[in-house]
Amino acid sequence: MCHLTAFYVERYGPWAQDWNWTVGEGDADGGVVHSWCCGAHSVTTPDETAARAVAALLEWRGRLEELADRFARLAPPPQAGPEERSWHLERAAVRLVTWIVDLTGGESGWYGICSLVLEWFLTSTGMDLQAARAAVADAIGGRFESWVRPGTTVIDAVGEDLAVGLTGRLPYRDHREHSDLEEFHDRR
Repeated sequence: MCHLTAFYVERYGPWAQDWNWTVGEGDADGGVVHSWCCGAHSVTTPDETAARAVAALLEWRGRLEELADRFARLAPPPQAGPEERSWHLERAAVRLVTWIVDLTGGESGWYGICSLVLEWFLTSTGMDLQAARAAVADAIGGRFESWVRPGTTVIDAVGEDLAVGLTGRLPYRDHREHSDLEEFHDRR
């Protein structure tokens, strides 16, 4: 798969690097690609293999585009004060973790892409990559494991810990004042 990855990256750019980051235990386990498993299971006839590889690349690209859209919708407004920023960060973390858990089924190594998605989200809001990595590692704090889907309480705690760690403020004092925005995010 190294030759195919090199071809994809040369042809389409660095975003194509993880085209085979599969769900469960595959070539690169813990990802969100369902169209490819691993060489042993996905490589068959030349035509079938090519179709699977193209489907996996397109699926990966679709996931990246969906992430960009989610990041834009979930980002705190630039003028947000610390408490409002905390609220947005907490809700974004909860929604992104839940989305990744749903896509991966909480299978092998799922928390790796989950951490990366949270880091990408934070850097999309202007945070330095090293600071984002540290904030995500602190918020998760070893609470995620392979083959274990975290419960709502754990996901909520990670979201709150991330928000408080970055802003020093609880996400919100009165949930009702954000009910319209909460309903908007829940519909997405």
